[in-house]
Amino acid sequence: MLFKSLFYSAISLFALSTKVYADDLPTIEVGGNKFFFSNNGSQFYIKGIAYQADVSNSSDSSFTDPLADADSCRRDIPYLQELYTNVIRVYAVNVSLDHTECMEAFNDAGIYVLADLAEPSVSIDTTDPEWTLTLYERYASVVDAFANYSNVLGFFAGNEVITNSTTSDAAPFVKAAIRDTKEYMSNSGYRAIPVGYAANDDSDTRVYSADYFACGDSDERADFYGINMYEWCGNSTFAESGYEARTEEFSNLTIPVFFSEYGCNTVQPRTFTEVAVLYSDEMTDVWSGGIVYMYFEETNDYGLVTIESDGDVSTLEDFNYLKSELADISPTSATYSDVTATASALSCPGTDTYWLASTDLPPTPEEEECTCIYDAMSCVLSDSVSSSDYADLFSYVCALIDCTAIEANGTSGVYGNYSYCTSEEQLSYALNLYYDDNDESSSACDFSSSATLKSASSGTCSASYSAGLTASSSGSSDSSGSSSSSSSSSSSSSSSLGSIVKPSKSASELFVLTFFITFIVGGVSYLVI
Repeated sequence: MLFKSLFYSAISLFALSTKVYADDLPTIEVGGNKFFFSNNGSQFYIKGIAYQADVSNSSDSSFTDPLADADSCRRDIPYLQELYTNVIRVYAVNVSLDHTECMEAFNDAGIYVLADLAEPSVSIDTTDPEWTLTLYERYASVVDAFANYSNVLGFFAGNEVITNSTTSDAAPFVKAAIRDTKEYMSNSGYRAIPVGYAANDDSDTRVYSADYFACGDSDERADFYGINMYEWCGNSTFAESGYEARTEEFSNLTIPVFFSEYGCNTVQPRTFTEVAVLYSDEMTDVWSGGIVYMYFEETNDYGLVTIESDGDVSTLEDFNYLKSELADISPTSATYSDVTATASALSCPGTDTYWLASTDLPPTPEEEECTCIYDAMSCVLSDSVSSSDYADLFSYVCALIDCTAIEANGTSGVYGNYSYCTSEEQLSYALNLYYDDNDESSSACDFSSSATLKSASSGTCSASYSAGLTASSSGSSDSSGSSSSSSSSSSSSSSSLGSIVKPSKSASELFVLTFFITFIVGGVSYLVI
């Protein structure tokens, strides 16, 4: 162990001492439906590996950032190179950690990075989608951490957020994230790093989804589209696997499309016979390669290597099969000038039974606006209230007042002016509206100490608050209103509520509601009358 530690330390010192001689990799650019090297215009195919321990079951921020462990990066690079890897995908990064050594080591090894912008505890929720200030700040922080590395190929704004037709109303929130991430990079003076989306392979939504993210103006459409593809299992063929049908379905896509994950494991060992087809002329007109899932062996049996208890790497049988297949590929290369000359725009899909996403997107989160309206409030959420109680408070307060201003609906394309504010600001808005609606009675700002009074500002912020009481943003009336409202989600923080006309409340109703909230905040799940 001592020798290994000294060995890796020596490598680290050597890398630092020689870094000045290593050139930065040329950035990768999008041209039509393909990727190209920026320095010479030759086509770039993704030969990738998913390089992170599984974070799909993480419900909090406890995940391992593989780009912050320099020793592990240097340990794994020779094995990744043995697999002809030119891209790694990471699903969550910790922006508080330093990534310099890993990113430079991968750069020197000729390896680019595709990074997801979300992390387990801060991501766009499939069933309760939002595009909020908290999410915006998370995405911006990842951009800040990685924008200056030339070997960042791109960012994923979401991974399998839309799972089927019933959750397709989440698409506008992901597309808003793409739009705002691109704008943030532009406003910050960063290079225009491609931003895209990784989808699942749902038969009802895969074409709708691809067309939706590829359509529209360049400032809001995705720069690339990934699909997590597990159709080829064992020894199959272009036709039998479904690859031929998928290639035909995506043949008109106007942005690069690739397998953001692949490698079915229902037949083991995985012989990866799909590799030869993926990089053949049958598919390369449409597809730009793929990312094998995954490097590390875990209980899901998708790994290519095992990390032993002493930190050593042991390759598995799948590793050698993949290596053998990748060694034999020789994809045809297009030129940037030829592809961009024939690039065209794509029309956005309309809403129907299988696709519930409006083309009207949520507004860009504005921190100043949220702070301003909070300052204008007199009744706000108490600091003592646990976030676990927010959903109950939202549900009961918004059942008695109109919470339109903090709701967002991806099917109707109507978004409240404060739908992007933090949960605390949104809940304070609801409590203050309830307080205002009841003549600013002190009993209307209590709820067993879950609400508290403060001094409200006057002037501009007060006017902004008043203007936003019933205001919301929406696009054209014919864009999204044809779908059944029962299939859409209207989001206000942790609760899905429709627009409810607020009734007048008597003193006895105020007493009952306050009594009920007492039980909610106290953690009691039932009320005895």
